[in-house]
Amino acid sequence: MKHLLLAGVALAFAAVPATARDLTIADVAQLSRVGAPTVSPDGKWLVWQQRETDLTANRGRFDLWKLDLTKKGAVPEKLVAEADVNETGPQFGADGRIYFQSDKGGDDSVRAIAVTGGEQAVVATPAGGFSGFKLSPDGKKLLVWADRRPGAPTIVPAQVKKAENAGSARIYDQLFVRHWDTWSNGERSQLFVLPVSNPTQSIALAPQLIGDTPSKPFGGGEELAWSPDSKTVYFTLREAGRIEAISTNLDIFSVPADGSAAPVNLTAANKGMDNLPTVSPDGKWLAYFSMERAGYEADRQVLMLRDLTTGTTRALTRDWDRSVASINWAPDGKTIYVTAQDTQEEPIFMVDPKSGKVTRLTQQGVVSAVVPTRNGVVFSMNSLTAPDDFYRLSGKTQERLTSVNAAKLAGVDFPKVERFSFTGANNDQVWGYVAKPASLKDGEKAPVAFIVHGGPQGSMNNSWSYRWNPAVFAGAGYAVVTVDFHGSTGYGQKFTDDIRNNWGGWPLEDLQKGLAAAEQKFTWLDGNNACALGASYGGYMMNWIAGQWPDKFNCLVQHDGVFDARAMAYETEELWFDEWEHGGKTYYEDPAAYEKWNPVNHVDKWKTPMLVITGEKDFRIPYTQGLASFTALQRREIPSKLVVFPDENHWVLKPKNSMQWYGEVLGWMGKWTAK
Repeated sequence: MKHLLLAGVALAFAAVPATARDLTIADVAQLSRVGAPTVSPDGKWLVWQQRETDLTANRGRFDLWKLDLTKKGAVPEKLVAEADVNETGPQFGADGRIYFQSDKGGDDSVRAIAVTGGEQAVVATPAGGFSGFKLSPDGKKLLVWADRRPGAPTIVPAQVKKAENAGSARIYDQLFVRHWDTWSNGERSQLFVLPVSNPTQSIALAPQLIGDTPSKPFGGGEELAWSPDSKTVYFTLREAGRIEAISTNLDIFSVPADGSAAPVNLTAANKGMDNLPTVSPDGKWLAYFSMERAGYEADRQVLMLRDLTTGTTRALTRDWDRSVASINWAPDGKTIYVTAQDTQEEPIFMVDPKSGKVTRLTQQGVVSAVVPTRNGVVFSMNSLTAPDDFYRLSGKTQERLTSVNAAKLAGVDFPKVERFSFTGANNDQVWGYVAKPASLKDGEKAPVAFIVHGGPQGSMNNSWSYRWNPAVFAGAGYAVVTVDFHGSTGYGQKFTDDIRNNWGGWPLEDLQKGLAAAEQKFTWLDGNNACALGASYGGYMMNWIAGQWPDKFNCLVQHDGVFDARAMAYETEELWFDEWEHGGKTYYEDPAAYEKWNPVNHVDKWKTPMLVITGEKDFRIPYTQGLASFTALQRREIPSKLVVFPDENHWVLKPKNSMQWYGEVLGWMGKWTAK
């Protein structure tokens, strides 16, 4: 069926009150956000961290919650929730207690509490702070990761003597000098084992290696694993050096937990990325994903299986044209559960570790966390019209466990979302969807918000977003149209690869044909009253559209987009991305590849009013790109506006900033669509 209603994760609320209202960014900013779930070994308790918004402090705060999985209709209860204290990363210990990270008192510590509540016990307060931890299966050791100087022998920070008469300069002799939103200070994320019985002692697991484990900026505990006997640690690391900024080659290492031997690289033969080490319950197998091509961060992530006794490795999903995004073993070791994008959804799949057979288990919605138990699979899932909640899958029965934001979203009238497909560039089938404002009456037309996703290897899929939320635009009266152009994920690796050396070609053709197809099918779209908007690659596309499709849109909104490919090639930090996208060579080796799709070369055709947004801490697409775009607009006397967030990176994350972002964006769109 080509046209499907994306209703799969409908909110389990009571009947909508007669005074239904539209969703606003104020609603979204105040929602509770579930995450980091864990289930007790006996399957009785689900425990998770939950983020609440402190709008006054302009930040999020984290508490721990629990749910009794054995009681039908049980409601969530607070487990640990102290004001002005963050409790995160819950995990069950061998003693049945919940271990978690807390910043109570100002210093990060590992604490423990009975799942039934009571007094907290301080387990460890590592000197100098830490980023996260994993408790060993036997409950006797903590695997802690913390930023320290390379080669640190213990977790205790070394005293670095400042040179006499030293100024404020940062001094470097190799890349990375900065990454994502942080200037390098010479420290690396490193692993240490702390005995629970004597946590002031620590063992450095890999002081011989220079690199970050977990990886930065987004890696966490999913990149680390204990063996079931608590004797071995598996971790992911990309060795640093002069190639770090041009390498995607993360490898998986094993190391004795007592530090008695040097780490062993288990994936040295593969020059692409290897990640998500996940050990089978019997300790005999290591599952992980592998990318084949070096220097490509969006290559297909194939599920691999390594025999830890013989070292023999098999590619379980080589013949399945999807990318594994998460990996979890069933408690009996007979099944591996994975998630993977598939045509605007991200379901759970079951993989047979013997045959590699893949079976889809869930349908609509994006699954964001999976916890297999002996009584079924507990998972969190969201959709375009529902933030994350917890569910349980037992056989073919899917049961909803929580409705965390039911009260906060009571009365909200969500848009109707419908999927469509069309023949796009290269005669390929391309998918998109529309979101129809709930308030739109029969016979009326709605102005169009044409949203272009970033990545570019990404998808504007059936997922909830706290940044670019289609339901908020629909709530403001706009008909949202999105297209998963060539380069998008979830449609097979070739479709994803097709954007390489093709940034302004097939994707633009898809966008043009897709919007035309949507206008033809959905007659309530006012295609003559439309604004286009996007961030990152989507922001690039706004700059490209300004010169290649200047007569279609009333206005454009460009957030953190590439304006000048030449400058971008030298200013960005992860050089592998830009070089791969333009054929694998540097700008000076092949300038024509970069200039072919360079928006700066077509500024003479610009005439569409544009709002430009950027963050001063964005080192991925530096704010100078936004300044240059705004300068071009101003010099051509095109109506334009510049919004700069000094405290944001490539994303807008702070609650008040997010609300201001939507105010500026919707205000700009309203000005040019007469709303």
